[in-house]
Amino acid sequence: MHSPRRNRAALLEQVPFLLVMLLVLVAGLRIWQYHWRQGAAIIGGALLVAAILRGVLPGVRAGLLAIRGRPVDVLSYAGLGVLILFLAFTITDGPFGM
Repeated sequence: MHSPRRNRAALLEQVPFLLVMLLVLVAGLRIWQYHWRQGAAIIGGALLVAAILRGVLPGVRAGLLAIRGRPVDVLSYAGLGVLILFLAFTITDGPFGM
């Protein structure tokens, strides 16, 4: 059986992931409200936050943000975040409007 201190530490390891998921939840809400550009921009921002957190936190503290090695995770999160932000800011006059 695990001690309460160990359980608390395991829960705290997931705070960075929960922060990113909270941003994605807010983005989903904005998209659901037909503000798809804002939602996409928030998702891109969430991925950049994930890249920063993965870059500065040790693997044991990064929780579920740690998938592969640190360089691969940071480049993947940052690259996808920049791509989504680029798309959110450059697509105009699409079927979804502004």
